[in-house]
Amino acid sequence: MDVGSVTALLVAVVGVVGTLLSALLTQRAADRSRQREQERAEQVRERRSEAQELRSCYVALNTSARQYLAALTDHLHAQGRDEDLRSVRQRLIDARDQHRDAYAEAQMRVPERVLELAGDLSHDLGALYGMVRRLGDGVPREGDSSDAVQASIDALWGGLREMRRAMRAELGASRADLGR
Repeated sequence: MDVGSVTALLVAVVGVVGTLLSALLTQRAADRSRQREQERAEQVRERRSEAQELRSCYVALNTSARQYLAALTDHLHAQGRDEDLRSVRQRLIDARDQHRDAYAEAQMRVPERVLELAGDLSHDLGALYGMVRRLGDGVPREGDSSDAVQASIDALWGGLREMRRAMRAELGASRADLGR
C-alpha cells in the first residue's frame, strides 16, 4: 500500500467518523435542549400551582374572616332583640371554627407580611368573640358592652380590608387595578 492509498483511506475513515460524531453530537444537543425546555415548563407549572394554592388559601382566609365578623354582628344584634340565641350562637361557633381552620392553613403558606396581618385579625376576632360570649352569658368583664363590641366590629372590618389589600398585592391583583 502506498502513502496515497493510506492517506485516502485515512481521510475516508476520518470523514465517516466525523459524520457519525456530528450526528451524535447534534442529537445530544437536541436532547439537552428538550430536557431544559421540559424543566422550564415544569417550573412554570409548579409556580402556577403554588400561586393557585396561595390564592385559594387567601380566598378561604378572607371568606372565613368575613363570615366570622358577620356572625359576631348577627349575635350582637340578636342579643339586643332578646331572641333565642341557639341558632345564632351555633352559626358563630361554626364561623369561628371555619376561620380557625383557614388561619391554621395560612400559617403554613402565606408570606410573613400577610401572616402578621392575619394573626392580628385572628387575635382580635378571638378577643371579640370572648366579649360577645361573656355578654351573651351575662358575665361581662369591665369594658364589655354592646357599644364596645360594635366599635370593635367596625375596627375589624378595617383590619380585614388591610389584610385583603396585602393579599391582593402578593397576588399581583393590585397592579391589575392600576390599569383600570
